[in-house]
Amino acid sequence: MNKVNSGKLIQGAMATGIINAIINGIINWFQVSGNSEIMLTVDSISNKEHTVMGGAIILAFVLSVIITSIGFFTMKLRSRPKYFPTAFFLTFRNAFFLFGLFVTIAILWQRFVGSVSVSPVMAAIVVGAIAGIVAGVSDYLTKKELIALSH
Repeated sequence: MNKVNSGKLIQGAMATGIINAIINGIINWFQVSGNSEIMLTVDSISNKEHTVMGGAIILAFVLSVIITSIGFFTMKLRSRPKYFPTAFFLTFRNAFFLFGLFVTIAILWQRFVGSVSVSPVMAAIVVGAIAGIVAGVSDYLTKKELIALSH
């Protein structure tokens, strides 16, 4: 892949990330706006209360599947591979990579920072940022892989 294509992929991924950050941040704001504070993480494997990172980790998995699938079906290539098995496994590779990344971040946060509560605005910002990163990375990885496979 040459630098021009790489630059366009990065620009497209950034646009996808920004749009998803805004949309998912707003959605999260409406979900948590009635609370006075929300825990970012808690020191428990299974928690009964809603945490920012707990919700964001599930969002990372689902959003990655959606963005990878959309990227596959909307990318115009001369010789696009079939969805199954190529894009199907690419979808889950991206989703598990991003899921694992944010689980690791949440665990490290809890280990080194501990339980922290945040305001609804900060919770929406954190979820929006995670959604933006997930969407951008998923978009970039998907399109980069499809371009490599089509050559």
